[in-house]
Amino acid sequence: MKNARGYFAVIACSLLLCSTAHSGIVADVVYGHKDGMALTYDVFEPEEPNGGAVLFMVSGGWFSVWQEPAQRQPSLQSLLDAGFTVFAVMHGSAPRFKVPEAVSDVRAAVRHIRANAHRYGIDDAKIGVFGGSAGGHLSLMLGLNSEAEFDQPRPEDQRILAPIYSVDAEVDGSVAAVVAYFPPADLRNLAGPSERFPALDFAPEAAAAVSPILFISDDDPPTLLLHGDEDTLVPISNSEVLSAAFDEAGVENEFVVFKGAGHGFRGEQRAEANALMVSWFKAHLQDSTLTTD
Repeated sequence: MKNARGYFAVIACSLLLCSTAHSGIVADVVYGHKDGMALTYDVFEPEEPNGGAVLFMVSGGWFSVWQEPAQRQPSLQSLLDAGFTVFAVMHGSAPRFKVPEAVSDVRAAVRHIRANAHRYGIDDAKIGVFGGSAGGHLSLMLGLNSEAEFDQPRPEDQRILAPIYSVDAEVDGSVAAVVAYFPPADLRNLAGPSERFPALDFAPEAAAAVSPILFISDDDPPTLLLHGDEDTLVPISNSEVLSAAFDEAGVENEFVVFKGAGHGFRGEQRAEANALMVSWFKAHLQDSTLTTD
């Protein structure tokens, strides 16, 4: 199940329909099902919780690759050290599932987490989200357009089982802060057959509904954009147009350019980006009074 392309990423351990907990980790929490497979997230619990929560979009190229939670934890440790409860959210993965379906999945995950906030000891008004590349795109979709639903056609020769999410769509799916690393902003010129990114192989007319740039409004959550100026896969112009649109709408945002960085950060730049992310969430999620009883 752990191949390089993440085919069936979300069904890894899907037979474990009950959560298993160990060492501050609650693994494989099921937030829905589709095509007979479980949709899951892992929960990482801090030693000294501050009431805030951060969702990590497990997505690169809209492949959602399962990983043993204990192996993933080191990359999330700085958030845990800051007191945040962290949720690693897996979605229906490429190549089987496409971008609109991934967006619907992660929206359902947010609703499930918010509905179970008391269980996790978090304030449901203090939930943030972050991710890189495709994960950054999904993070923006959650921040900018958390409620819209898709009615995607399902060809009879492909799939006949629609998603069944565990929490009703009427549950609030909003988030309070976003951090997006080198995110695609507009999919309207990208949707269609793609050998490298099969998740983009969906009807072009559906692309507007999953293009974050089209949903910026003055009530959007504060958003941090991190982008390298030598990114050839997702050019920095994506974050430039997003930041300009945020400014025009009066949305709190910060746009940090990493000089000489391509698609992904390494070494000191990676550490700097991580520190900026943690600081952003501290500023916008940490100072809260728990609503849990």
